[in-house]
Amino acid sequence: MSESKISVETQGHVLLIGLNRAEKRNAFDLQMYSDLGAAYGELNSNPELRCGLLYAAGDHFTGGLDLPKWAPAFSQGRFPDLPAGAVDPLGADENNRLRKPLVMAVQGICFTIGIELLLATDIRVAAQGTRFGQIEVKRGIYPVGGATVRFLQEVGWGNAMRYLLTADEFGAEEAYRIGLVQEVVEHGKQFERALAIAETVAKQSPLGVQASLASARIARIDGDKAAFARLLPDLMPIMKSDDAQEGVQAFIERREARFKGR
Repeated sequence: MSESKISVETQGHVLLIGLNRAEKRNAFDLQMYSDLGAAYGELNSNPELRCGLLYAAGDHFTGGLDLPKWAPAFSQGRFPDLPAGAVDPLGADENNRLRKPLVMAVQGICFTIGIELLLATDIRVAAQGTRFGQIEVKRGIYPVGGATVRFLQEVGWGNAMRYLLTADEFGAEEAYRIGLVQEVVEHGKQFERALAIAETVAKQSPLGVQASLASARIARIDGDKAAFARLLPDLMPIMKSDDAQEGVQAFIERREARFKGR
C-alpha cells in the first residue's frame, strides 16, 4: 500500500497490521480507516494467513478520531466508504466481518476508536501505563463504532456505563480487572507477548479456530440456543477435512500436528 498510514507485514501465518501515523499519535483520518479495512480484507482472503496482530508504532496506540475529517460522513449518518475487498475494521457489519482471529497490542493512550477497535478483536494485551478513554461525550457526540454494544457485552452494564457516561480515563490494571484486556505486561513487551499469542493461535487447525470463532459469535449475537443448534451440523464438514485426519494422526503418534487449513 503506497503512502499508507497502515503497515502490513507477514510473519509466518500471522499478518502484522500496524497503525503508522505516530507523529499524530496515530489519530484516525479517513485514509487510515480505509487502509486498515484493506489490511483486514487481506487477512480475510489470503488462505495462508491464519491470525492477525493489530498494533501501533510510536508511543501511543491512538489518540482517537481526527474528528473534523469525520464530521461530514457522520453528519450524513454513515461511515466513510471502504475500498473493494476491504473488511469493516469495527466489525459492525456482520455480512462483512473478519472471519479469522485478531490479537491486539496496545500502549500509551487508547481513546475512542481505539477502544472500539479493541472491542472488535479477540485477545488483547496492554502495556503497563496504557490510558484508555471513551471520551466522545466530552466532544458533544457519542460512540458509534460499537462501544455502546460491545463494551456492555464485555464488561457488564455498570462497568460500561461508568466510562461511557463519564468519559473518565482508566488504566491498564482497571481494563484487566473489568475484562477489557486479557493480559497486562511491562511497557515495551506488549507486541512481543501479543505476537506469541497470535503465533500459538496460528499453529492450531485453521478450520477449527475459525469454526470456534464463528460459533462463539453466533452465541453472542443470536443466543445460546442458536449456537447449540449449529454445533454438530457445522462440525460435519470439518470431520471430512485433511486437518481433522491430521489431528487424529498426530494424537496417535504423540506429535505436534501440522495443519494445512484444508
